Amino acid sequence: MNIFRLIALACLIVFLLPVAVRAAIYWAGDDDSHWSRADWSSTRILPDPQAHEPAMVRVYSSRVGRWRGIFATHSWIVVKDHGASSYQRFDKVGWGSPIRVNGYAPDGRWFGNDIEPVFAADGDDAEKLIPRIRAAVEAYAYRNRGDYHAWPGPNSNTFVASVLAAVPEARAALPSTAIGKDFPTNGDWIGWAPSRTRFRLNLGGYLGATFAWVEGVEINFMGLVAGLDIRRPGLKIPGYGRIGV
Repeated sequence: MNIFRLIALACLIVFLLPVAVRAAIYWAGDDDSHWSRADWSSTRILPDPQAHEPAMVRVYSSRVGRWRGIFATHSWIVVKDHGASSYQRFDKVGWGSPIRVNGYAPDGRWFGNDIEPVFAADGDDAEKLIPRIRAAVEAYAYRNRGDYHAWPGPNSNTFVASVLAAVPEARAALPSTAIGKDFPTNGDWIGWAPSRTRFRLNLGGYLGATFAWVEGVEINFMGLVAGLDIRRPGLKIPGYGRIGV
């Protein structure tokens, strides 16, 4: 067996087989996650902002709707200033306003799916991050109507990854299922990983590799990501995300 066949077999096993298994489970089930019937209500994991004075920053992720949820998640950012009586949520979606602000409950379900906390900062730490997060939202290169492309990006995850890259001391990394997070907003083929804890190789979001302490070792094949989590030992499996400690 020559090297090209070995590479093709490896791609089939590592990237396509896990997604095929999730797809089989999805099609065997009874999915009814059309957006008009989905539950978008608050999960109530955030405290009442009027009763919680300290500043807060949260990044959340959730499976997207219908068949796309087989392999992809959506992510967004929530902030609250010290003493503020409400949260502010930022999303980049493929419909509506270019950057959606407070379009949904800050901790709301996405297409009826529960949400996963990705990053949290409170108090003084959050206060330091919030102005820079808002500045990064305003400076996002693909913030206009028509700039959204579900695959390979720029999409909702590209937006959040770009904002997190503006605050690398947060040491936050999106889930490996956040397809679009590796789309290179600056067009560079090689550069820092968003956490700036090592580097990333990238070919337009279609192919790439990341080697960093925060992101771990990730191989991007057509948007699907497989790899190893180093700082919290675990595997990153396409369609499933991180599995480990």
